Amino acid sequence: MKKIPDKMIAAILVNLNKKLVIDEVYLPDKLQFGQVLVKVCYSSICGSQIGEINGVKGEDPYLPHLLGHEGSGIVISIGEGVKTVKNNDHVVMHWMPGNGLQSETPNYLWKDKPLNAGFVTTFNEYAIVSENRLTKIPKTFDLKLAPLFGCAVTTGLGVINNKAKVKIGDSVVIVGAGGVGLSMIQGAFMVSAYPIIAVDLYDEKLKLSQEMGATHIINTSNLDFKTEVKKILGNSKIDVAIDNTGNTDIIEMLYEISSSNANFILAGVPRIGENISIYTLPLHFGKTITGTKGGECEPHIDILKYIRLFNAKKLKLKEMITDFFSLSDINTAIDQMKTGNIVGRCLINISDE
Repeated sequence: MKKIPDKMIAAILVNLNKKLVIDEVYLPDKLQFGQVLVKVCYSSICGSQIGEINGVKGEDPYLPHLLGHEGSGIVISIGEGVKTVKNNDHVVMHWMPGNGLQSETPNYLWKDKPLNAGFVTTFNEYAIVSENRLTKIPKTFDLKLAPLFGCAVTTGLGVINNKAKVKIGDSVVIVGAGGVGLSMIQGAFMVSAYPIIAVDLYDEKLKLSQEMGATHIINTSNLDFKTEVKKILGNSKIDVAIDNTGNTDIIEMLYEISSSNANFILAGVPRIGENISIYTLPLHFGKTITGTKGGECEPHIDILKYIRLFNAKKLKLKEMITDFFSLSDINTAIDQMKTGNIVGRCLINISDE
């Protein structure tokens, strides 16, 4: 077992609705059963981290703590019991559990006090990760692209394939064209859905969604959603509706205009205390509304499938990454995401591989 570094630089969530604190964090001197030490190379920022910073689920009992669940890195050392990865392996760091042991969470110190962290974090130079939050990938695969498999691609394609079970010719509306939404659009395109309608507030995001396979776009900052959907579908209705925003008004509207047997998937989470009001009778006659947990993906299986799709030029990854930041500039990246200035996924260069 290699020696664990004494300390690292990390971005710490100290207070909700405040900037992350960039500071030194001390690591424990020994890995516990099932833990893996990873040198983090790249991380992307998922919208759920923005929600976490903004406290959309209410008070956070774990403050202060580390963040991030989409990353790539290189295994430095493994704890007892670990069998799925070994030293020098290249890995995807993901929040959905895969193969391997689930370990204890790591014991970091910040300012001589315990610093909380989950089974995986990626806004830090090193990470002690539970074995089941890592998937080994070929060393030939670009570590800059690998973070997308931590959540965006696995969730997006998983929702289309596992949850919505989109069929050939299904009409699909996807609201929110961020990293997860762009992956959903690609998934719908792969299974020959039509039309594939992307909805967002920003023209540049909608332009990128067309490159991913959207057949129609609606900018709700200047167009009426219901009117535009009617223009596109005519007398037909939405077969599959997916919301990535958590906006309760949008959720209610999508439910109302989707077909009597539509499959309605909620990927976004409303702010705590904000509830939807729907007429439930259609639910007795075939309409469904359900949430998703990471697209119900199995990372140790799905990630390798998606690498094959990328190698076969059927999955676009490079085009999804539109902005690059250093760890020291992560607050700027977060601010840019909040204002819609990040078109696709932004990549945080934690440490060059």
